[in-house]
Amino acid sequence: MRALISVSDKTGVVDFAKALSDMGIEIISTGGTHQRLADNGIAVKGVSQVTGFPECLDGRVKTLHPAVHGGILARREKPEHMNQLAELGIQTIDIVAINLYPFKETILKPDVTLEEAIENIDIGGPTMLRSAAKNHRDVAVICDPSDYDKVLTELSQQGSISIDTKYRLALKVFQHTAAYDAMISDYLRKQIGAELPDNLTLTYEKIQDLRYGENPHQKAAYYREIQAPAGSLVGAVQLHGKELSFNNINDTQGALATLKEFEEPTVVAVKHANPCGVGTGFDILAAYKKAYECDPTSIFGGIVAANRTIDEGTAREMSKIFLEIILAPDFTEEALSVLTEKKNLRLLKLEDIGQKAERQLDVKKVSGGLLVQNTDDVLFQEEELRVVTDRIPTERELEDMKLAMKVVKHIKSNGIVIAKDGRTLGIGPGQVNRIWAVENAVKQSNFPLQDSVLASDAFFPFDDCVSAAGAAGVTAIIQPGGSVRDEESIKKANELGIAMVFSGVRHFKH
Repeated sequence: MRALISVSDKTGVVDFAKALSDMGIEIISTGGTHQRLADNGIAVKGVSQVTGFPECLDGRVKTLHPAVHGGILARREKPEHMNQLAELGIQTIDIVAINLYPFKETILKPDVTLEEAIENIDIGGPTMLRSAAKNHRDVAVICDPSDYDKVLTELSQQGSISIDTKYRLALKVFQHTAAYDAMISDYLRKQIGAELPDNLTLTYEKIQDLRYGENPHQKAAYYREIQAPAGSLVGAVQLHGKELSFNNINDTQGALATLKEFEEPTVVAVKHANPCGVGTGFDILAAYKKAYECDPTSIFGGIVAANRTIDEGTAREMSKIFLEIILAPDFTEEALSVLTEKKNLRLLKLEDIGQKAERQLDVKKVSGGLLVQNTDDVLFQEEELRVVTDRIPTERELEDMKLAMKVVKHIKSNGIVIAKDGRTLGIGPGQVNRIWAVENAVKQSNFPLQDSVLASDAFFPFDDCVSAAGAAGVTAIIQPGGSVRDEESIKKANELGIAMVFSGVRHFKH
């Protein structure tokens, strides 16, 4: 038997090669792997001795040769294949252990150049892996060092590697090379800003298996994007508490996305991925109190995200109720001392939590396909805001309108947010018609709504929403506009003395 070993990740390779050699298996290798094995006293043959051709072009060409690929691809059960190998003087290769040039590690380096990235695109490695995986009935192919022990165990115990193991190793190879090529494609696509290509292949790495999905009968796992932007949820470090669930992660993403709309001290409380309370203040404690007071019922068992360090005072307020998760850029030692008394409370630290999200792809799975779009990374352009009523909003109302629109952007449509003085007062998410969203936002408020503002994620199809808002005490409304009945809503706002602003930007979230 012969084994070809050429690895960038040299974890365990010396012990693996030595064990093979001790079983009488001839070792072939290249470059740095050859040197590592030889330095450790392992008998190893250079690939040039097999091919009769020197490595060339700075190592770009070394294994792309019939003496290598013929030895891998020959089907042992076909006499004509074996006779042809004999005529050509080629010996079979029975084990291939390859892992690829570190493309991922290269592109994750700061200030990496395109030239550096391209030089770390492996050519010979994927070719050998795919050759061996195609011929897996005869060749054991290993791309993951964690599989060395299994291969050695089977060889030592039964003198061969089972077909089941070979099949599973081949499957892992095709998953690995597919992800490798997708990663290269994704990197090159981003270099030229080709956002929606004709063929879209995405690759993610598993972070962990989850206990279950949205419901206990659903299997689930958590995956990481290869080049996840700074400030992404996958970068959060868990400091305390139980393992995160599928719903925990999904809800926390909703809180984080809303939080990124704000720069001032802000707290976002979320339940079932919808904001249930948002507050801003001169410090994080004041912001938390505002967020809590918006909806003390829904915040119970919810997710809280803050864009400032959690101090002891804020921690003590938070500890008064049951929360699932607190996400923040940091926690003081005193705050941790308070919060870690709750054994089930999950504490997540995300240092660059305020980092604005880069434009990314938003992907939704549908039966048999995907819907892909750019993320909704626009709120509105202030210079394009248009007052359409006789009454002009005050400066205070304009500031509250901005807050309300930042929040309504992140709740399920149809969505309505009522706000005043740097906090939400009422949130009406996910209704099948807009008037119900208005009515729910009004109904669930714990505060008088006099002189408050209202934001709508989309236009009003009728003037009933304006009437309901006015009856509740709302004095200013911001909405995208664009309905064929806009004039009816404007007329009703004028009748009620409400200032109305058109933003021109819709924020559906389905």
